[in-house]
Amino acid sequence: MTAETTAHEEQEIREDAAEPVAAEALGADSIDTAEADVETEAVESDREISDDDSDDSADEEDDDEDEVDDEERLVEEGEIAGDYLEQLLDVLDFDGDIDLDVDGDRAIVSIDGGDDLTKLVGRKGEVLDALQELTRLAVQQSTGDRSRLMLDIARWRADRRDRLARLGTEVAERVRKSGEREELDPMTPFERKIVHDAVAAVDGVVSESEGAEPKRRVVVLRTS
Repeated sequence: MTAETTAHEEQEIREDAAEPVAAEALGADSIDTAEADVETEAVESDREISDDDSDDSADEEDDDEDEVDDEERLVEEGEIAGDYLEQLLDVLDFDGDIDLDVDGDRAIVSIDGGDDLTKLVGRKGEVLDALQELTRLAVQQSTGDRSRLMLDIARWRADRRDRLARLGTEVAERVRKSGEREELDPMTPFERKIVHDAVAAVDGVVSESEGAEPKRRVVVLRTS
């Protein structure tokens, strides 16, 4: 065997040995690249999730702030109304305890505990309704916004609510048994809503409002 032949064989051996090493290196590079791509996608996905969570958190914070703002506004309405009514009671020489509350989207102002407060209610609550409108105007003049506060004196509205709820339930039960529709007396929108809510709690009947103000009334019918 000549020296040239030996050198040539050694060169082939070295080339054969280098091929697996190169392949392994190429495979390792591919794996590293793939892992890097996966890591990049994971980071981007985490960033997107984080952004979504941030947006959701921001929305929730905005909703919470809106609720707080609404409640603070209603509390402010109640305080303004309370001050106005306290001065009014002094002028009229009536005694009474003023209580402030918030119910849903309304400020609630109640006057109770004094003598002869029923005089401020009047026939069918007519004087009470007038005082409520005056109080709303006083609040609007102070805040610049229309008020929907509710004024109650000597529990007239609270007792009226209880009576109307019982009436709605009783009429609904009668209609469910007899199948005959019944019409109630004309009521205010607030009073009709109380009756509608009571009727809705009884299966087999529905209620509707018919007529034009101020003679609009609730009608109760049995469903088929």
